[in-house]
Amino acid sequence: MVGATGAVGSTILGVMNERSFAADEVVPFASERSAGRTIDWGEQTLTAQALSDESIRGFDLALFSAGSGVSEEWGPRFAEAGAVVVDNSSFWRMEEDVPLVVAEVNPDALEGHRGIVANPNCSTMQMVVALKPILDAVGIQRLVVSTYQSVSGTGQRAMEELHRQAAAVVDAQELPVPSVYPHQIAFNVLPQVETFKDGDDYSTEERKMMAETRKILGEPDLGVSATCARVPVYTGHSESINVQTRDPLSPDECRALLASAPGVVVVDAPADGLYPLAVDAAGRDEVLVGRIRRDPSHEHCLNLWVVGDNLRKGAALNAVQLAELLVERGLLGVRSAVA
Repeated sequence: MVGATGAVGSTILGVMNERSFAADEVVPFASERSAGRTIDWGEQTLTAQALSDESIRGFDLALFSAGSGVSEEWGPRFAEAGAVVVDNSSFWRMEEDVPLVVAEVNPDALEGHRGIVANPNCSTMQMVVALKPILDAVGIQRLVVSTYQSVSGTGQRAMEELHRQAAAVVDAQELPVPSVYPHQIAFNVLPQVETFKDGDDYSTEERKMMAETRKILGEPDLGVSATCARVPVYTGHSESINVQTRDPLSPDECRALLASAPGVVVVDAPADGLYPLAVDAAGRDEVLVGRIRRDPSHEHCLNLWVVGDNLRKGAALNAVQLAELLVERGLLGVRSAVA
């Protein structure tokens, strides 16, 4: 586990323990600064190691959640040493020969791996889990999605920044200068997730959602428009999705379709105050879907409200599910001829 002391890395280790992942040995890797740190893992105590050419040998699987720079440098090294890498960073996702996989959506894509498998962006992940049953049943022509993303998607420092700012506002004290985000996040909404490249009106997060959705669903011409916002929520990303289907699909048919889909729970009785909430999704493995209704402006469009735990299904759980699938399908130590 590379990046074992980070928010997602520690969650991955927790999910592995919960699911009794069948590993003979689990070794955590961390930065030089965190090397030597002990980690409780079930009844075992693990000690974090630093990455080196010697320390990475002898592994079947390497789960990465340490950022794009580490993945770029050390992912190929682990693969060359014989491991299959499941990478949670954005670095490998859009490489043509790297499968981008969601366990409930396109598991067969694992068959063509060349030593590295990519885990999608957390916002994309929960969305495609909800969309896949619709795509298979009636086809999808166009998506318009707006996200409301929690601060844990940025990391521990962002969560601490929200806490400090909220405390200052409540206590009527001077607000700390923002350091993680460009503006105050407490009691605010920022229409920016990640950065803007020169000449592009869409943020890098929005570009990820659009490109990754097409790749995972196998629909290169799918129309996708995304607007991503950061909200003062600790855990759980929420999404408003407008889906234009190829064939007709009623809201009731959609509810029945999603209720029987793997990894999805339908919570949809808005008159009774029942709909997906970020606080309810936190700690859950499933994606919650509700507010399923007809778009009155288009007979082939539905609106959905989708919520998921961005640290679990949005990152950690899917990484572990992919590792389990690689084991079950006998894909460890096996890769296509061209590496």
